[in-house]
Amino acid sequence: MAYVAVDADDRLEEGPEGLEFKSFLGTDARAEQRTQSGASNLDRGYLTDHTTHKGSSGFWTVDYYQPYFDVDTSTVLKRCYTTLLPTSPSYLTILTPSADLYGPFWIPTTLILALFLSSSLAASISSYLSDPGAAYEYDFGLLSLAATIVYIYTFAVPVLLWLALRYFGVGEWGVAEALGVWGYSLFVWIPVSILCVIPISILRWVLVGLAFCLSGYFLVANVYPILAMADAKATRLLIIVVGALHAALALTFKVLFFSYYVVHDIGPGADPIRRFI
Repeated sequence: MAYVAVDADDRLEEGPEGLEFKSFLGTDARAEQRTQSGASNLDRGYLTDHTTHKGSSGFWTVDYYQPYFDVDTSTVLKRCYTTLLPTSPSYLTILTPSADLYGPFWIPTTLILALFLSSSLAASISSYLSDPGAAYEYDFGLLSLAATIVYIYTFAVPVLLWLALRYFGVGEWGVAEALGVWGYSLFVWIPVSILCVIPISILRWVLVGLAFCLSGYFLVANVYPILAMADAKATRLLIIVVGALHAALALTFKVLFFSYYVVHDIGPGADPIRRFI
């Protein structure tokens, strides 16, 4: 058997420092490899995906509004009862990190039903206490009237205010935030409308005044800082318009839906105290 002597390559004796690895993959292959690596790291939460963007949709499409309805029930309920607590730390930030339209849609819708049912029940109770033998007919026109008033106030007023702010150069407030503030401000009127079934006039005035103060303070606290961002100082006067419209809404609720009284016959021997029940 013959042996052949082979000289060792000096480069192999240099150790790992002399080794150099070179990729023979093409540019596209290396880019794909980096994308797959970034995707795996993104799944682990190490990286933020800056390369994937959803296609922008117009405001007339369903896809544009879909993210605003992607909210869980616990978040909506928390935002609802936070409007009743002016001292809450999240009172001015209930729409963070993002506004939703789920609550601002269902709150006024629920309020419409509550206004109609409570006013109908209050009217039937007052009618029975006034004249037990008289038949009472429900006025379903109140349902359409409540829907018209509530929906116009909830959606038209904030959109008009948003357009006015855009005109004055205030672009930090989106239309979704405006609709959210107005929608959640109406939550207090739902329990108030139920309690106004009680046929006591002074109690109804107190409840309406309480709802007016709570919802009005919520509106002012959230809207005035936005108005103050405008360069024109006169823009802040829009808060007066907001307050006037809110006062008109409260008075409309009281007159149209919470003004049923028990009427007793007044005559000799009648108890005058019962007139104010």
